[in-house]
Amino acid sequence: MGEGVAKGATETRRVTRLIRLPEVQHRVGLGRSTIYRWMAEGKFPKPVQLGGYAVAWSEAEVEAWIAGKLK
Repeated sequence: MGEGVAKGATETRRVTRLIRLPEVQHRVGLGRSTIYRWMAEGKFPKPVQLGGYAVAWSEAEVEAWIAGKLK
């Protein structure tokens, strides 16, 4: 029940959370068209394919992109 770390483990296990477009838009303050245009230009992280037309972004990659913009 829950995620635990094995005894003696020296590294914390990080679970990558995937976030969908509405949450990405909310976090970065950009519209859908801008996100997809910047992806095509290599200015924004690309999503992972979930199946069919469903895609999601790595929360860590989006957070890193935001942090890079704040510098």
